[in-house]
Amino acid sequence: MAKQSKPSMSRALQRRENIAGYLFMLPSLIFFIGFVVIPMVICIFTSLTDMNMHDPGLFGNFVGLSNFTRLWQDTAFLAALKNTFIIVIVSVPTVCAFSLWVSSAIYRLKGPVLSAFRCIFYLPVVTGSVAVTVVWKWMYDNYTGIFNHVLKSAGLIEQNINWLGDPKFALWCIILILFTTSVGQPIVLYVSALGNVDTTLVEAAQVDGATDFQVFWKVKWAQMLPTTLYILVITTINSFQCFALIQLLTKGGAGTDTVMYRIYWTAFKLTEQAGHFGYANAMGVVLAIFIGLLSALQFKLAKEK
Repeated sequence: MAKQSKPSMSRALQRRENIAGYLFMLPSLIFFIGFVVIPMVICIFTSLTDMNMHDPGLFGNFVGLSNFTRLWQDTAFLAALKNTFIIVIVSVPTVCAFSLWVSSAIYRLKGPVLSAFRCIFYLPVVTGSVAVTVVWKWMYDNYTGIFNHVLKSAGLIEQNINWLGDPKFALWCIILILFTTSVGQPIVLYVSALGNVDTTLVEAAQVDGATDFQVFWKVKWAQMLPTTLYILVITTINSFQCFALIQLLTKGGAGTDTVMYRIYWTAFKLTEQAGHFGYANAMGVVLAIFIGLLSALQFKLAKEK
């Protein structure tokens, strides 16, 4: 008996469905093109010009790669780039490791207890960055801050520490705040990923005599790689784009300048270097290249595993 083939969709019906799908996508597509693609193209183009607020021309004069050549001779930019990489190198592994550790400890909990833990860790994510920063600024305060009060009460220090004004501590204080505001989403994602691990594979590995570490590394971790890759990429991008904490706490002082804050300072602050939009956009292009290269490296390493 011959098999009956499934009725194929008529071209007219398929065309109507495609048109309907594109119409549903159109608002988001317009937003993406207008507020992402076009600004990116303008940024890349103006990074090759000397565009500034003092020049009456729209885009200034074409200067080629001179802005990019100037960047590698700019000590302020190189210091900001160094600080940015320190933030990324320290915060990304610690956020991922801590999130995985906490998730492994709480994902077996049930009902309101698990929900409470999720809420506690996710609360700093949904709380406004300004409100969170104000609280941390009070905690770091030289005179009334809780850190100095606790350390002096414990006899660990004799004089108050200027946490946000001393280059030895300021950048690490920023990293601590960034860490606490970044672990919420990875914890929620890891809890979900651990809950979706195939239990039959876990039981089979345990029957074969695998240790808890072997079960985690060979079975659970392999199934969580897509989640881990997403967390790594998102955390890396957020760390590279650290700006609000710098603006609200130190304004780039005490050795806390980052590339994002340097872009803002070069483009908008009222100094002798203000309004150099072309030069600031060149910084933005370099930052985007570093983010893209590091994200591509993370994707490659994840595929190899």
